[in-house]
Amino acid sequence: MISKNFYRDSKQSFLKGWPMSEPEMDGAARTAVVDSLVVDSQPSDGVLLRVRSLLPEFTGALRRVAEQVLTDPAAASRATIVELAERSGTSPATVTRFCRALGFDGYADLRLGIAAETGRARSAGWTVDIGREIQPGDPLARVLGQIMAADTRAMHDTAALLDLAEVERAAVAIAAAPRVNIFGASGSALVGEEMQFSLHRIGVPVWAWTDVHNGLASAALSRAGHVALGISHSGETGETIELLAEASSRGATTIALTSFPRSPLAELADIVLLTATQATTFRPDALSARHPQLVVLDLLYVAVAQRTHERSHAAFQKTAQAVHGHKAAKDGTPL
Repeated sequence: MISKNFYRDSKQSFLKGWPMSEPEMDGAARTAVVDSLVVDSQPSDGVLLRVRSLLPEFTGALRRVAEQVLTDPAAASRATIVELAERSGTSPATVTRFCRALGFDGYADLRLGIAAETGRARSAGWTVDIGREIQPGDPLARVLGQIMAADTRAMHDTAALLDLAEVERAAVAIAAAPRVNIFGASGSALVGEEMQFSLHRIGVPVWAWTDVHNGLASAALSRAGHVALGISHSGETGETIELLAEASSRGATTIALTSFPRSPLAELADIVLLTATQATTFRPDALSARHPQLVVLDLLYVAVAQRTHERSHAAFQKTAQAVHGHKAAKDGTPL
């Protein structure tokens, strides 16, 4: 399982500082820089998941290689190092550096990793030509297959990426918190409101804030023992970062739910919960992140309920009874 430490222990200077053109660097210096990023020479987790997670950090030639691999993983698994370099408009040396940045000894290991991953996806029925563009004239049956395949793959990738020890820490903090604030904007705000609804039903004192001014006022009243959860797929939403930073400065335990472990939001948080995405045509990453985010938050909600079982059960019974009178009877008439 990949934890946030895999990414945080990597040297960001390598990825962010790499020139946009082919670097003019002697072999020894280049080797030293690449070696500073390598964490595990035998990666055990999804190759494509690693590439997607690190994509925002790659620049120039390395980014072109990453995008080529993600665009057509099956072709990348069959291509020679020269062919992949030509398709990405780079050089075999760049492809080698890309492999080492992912923790592989060489290109052969990368090819095997991609081939094994795409093979598992096909045998498990997760893919219906994932990566194929959905065309305006495609029948809905094919569109449904594409969406289901992409979401299923994103769920599997999220399960592999998620650090359950971090989920445990978050659940313990929320279960004991006298106040929980949830911050998010746009689509992330909808996800936050769903989490607020779930926790509220089991008696957790929780508020979801979408207005920056109201959110800042609430964050400013935070103190030790309080929890602040910031939700942002990119981890770069300025308002969410500001709100989480304010809560953190007041002593609150901060949690980030994001797809990018090196994002500003993740670096700010005490606890990081990671999600993976599989974009499709008409549904880019930000929208594709919704279901994996809900899965992670649902897991967190259940973990909180487990740790507050008696209180949660009593609260859920009371809230269910309170709304029962607004449901229709079995014969269709109001109760």
